[in-house]
Amino acid sequence: MLIVDAQIHLWEKGTPSPHHCQEPYSAQQAIAAMDEAGVDRALIHPVLWDPDSNELAQEAVRKYPDRFRIMGWFYLDDPQGSDLVAHWKERPGMVGLRFYTNERHPQSWFTDGTLDWLWPAAERSGVPVALGAAMFLPTVGQIAERHPVLKLIVDHMAVRRAAKASPPIASSPSCWRSPNIRTSRSRRPVSPATRKTRIRSAAFTSTFSAALTRSVRSGCSGAPTSPGCRAPGGNA
Repeated sequence: MLIVDAQIHLWEKGTPSPHHCQEPYSAQQAIAAMDEAGVDRALIHPVLWDPDSNELAQEAVRKYPDRFRIMGWFYLDDPQGSDLVAHWKERPGMVGLRFYTNERHPQSWFTDGTLDWLWPAAERSGVPVALGAAMFLPTVGQIAERHPVLKLIVDHMAVRRAAKASPPIASSPSCWRSPNIRTSRSRRPVSPATRKTRIRSAAFTSTFSAALTRSVRSGCSGAPTSPGCRAPGGNA
């Protein structure tokens, strides 16, 4: 069975979110970790704290074309956003988009209609969109119903950052009934002794099969880091 990690992060600069490893993480480190854990391929999710993370991911794809693909991003207030989406898959290694909320992308944009241009643009272009949507799950369900061909991924089973409770799978049943929504599952930090067996993770067959050949439906997210650091694929 082909093992595909659904989410890893690579970066060279910037200040990572507190729940991530605070040291840069390179493609070479990711490949070494994947080989150790028996992971065949990985989806790179470029990070917002490194403004050049898309380019870094594309360089990783050029160096390891059989190991990586990318769920990239752009600033959602870019006036050329619709055109960027239309030609997104023409960029080397790009198979989809991924967004989460921060000071540049406020949560209100995802619920107040500001991004109503994004969903039809991605639907028309066949670009899957992954979302850090723990705080606006009902809206994701509404988007999915309005755009039935759009492939949506809810990151981390909609678990909020640093949450200790069970994921809110049942909190928005209308969302999970939509056939065009999938989710990814993340592991919590583990000890170095158990990291190898917990690292294995997955992409979604329905979304990424063309780009990544065979994959399993869901799994844990992240690549091992130095002792004491969380995996780059943690909740972000």
